[in-house]
Amino acid sequence: MTAIISDIHGNLPALTSVLNKIDQMGINTVYSLGDVAGYYSMINECICMLADRGITNILGNHDHYLINNVSSGRSSKVDYAISYQRKIITPENFSWLKNSATSISNTIFFAVHGGMNDYIDEYVYDYSFPAGIPQKLFFTAHTHIPFIFKKGYKTHANPGSVGQPRDNDPRASFAVLDNSGNVEILRVEYDIDKTDFNMKMAGFPKEFTENLYKGIRIGG
Repeated sequence: MTAIISDIHGNLPALTSVLNKIDQMGINTVYSLGDVAGYYSMINECICMLADRGITNILGNHDHYLINNVSSGRSSKVDYAISYQRKIITPENFSWLKNSATSISNTIFFAVHGGMNDYIDEYVYDYSFPAGIPQKLFFTAHTHIPFIFKKGYKTHANPGSVGQPRDNDPRASFAVLDNSGNVEILRVEYDIDKTDFNMKMAGFPKEFTENLYKGIRIGG
């Protein structure tokens, strides 16, 4: 079995709960579809956890903002969080993030953070399976909204978000792929109060965590 996680966004309590569940299920292979960076304060701890497990990560848009020292161009809150993370990230963790590829392609699936038109920053909400992908499985992320779309023998799935779900369910979301090629979305609860406390200690305003209790984006 294989686990697919994404959009951790520096939320260590959420990542810890997800990886604990993955361990309980006896899953040894895990892929991260990007956006380890952004929004929440514990980026170093999150990267260390992924690196220690040898988890392959691909670049998300927040990761891109951080490693290339650029603005998001659309959100002051995103820029605030990235600026904070850029100041505290260790050289080793910066290097790990910078070495992330923009896609994963193996015999089983093809995966990007965004979509086929922009691997890093395209929002894919439509249930479809792009032409030109030889694999039977296609994974996208970025929207923070999990789904599984099947058409014939092909499947397009989004694992949702570990660190900031936006489908009105505050539980961390991830996907599991079994040995027969079936995909399932799983949810786990985590200690949001701990994330809130970590953010408060880092000096972030309350509005960065209020949304987590409702499972929505910052600002609703």
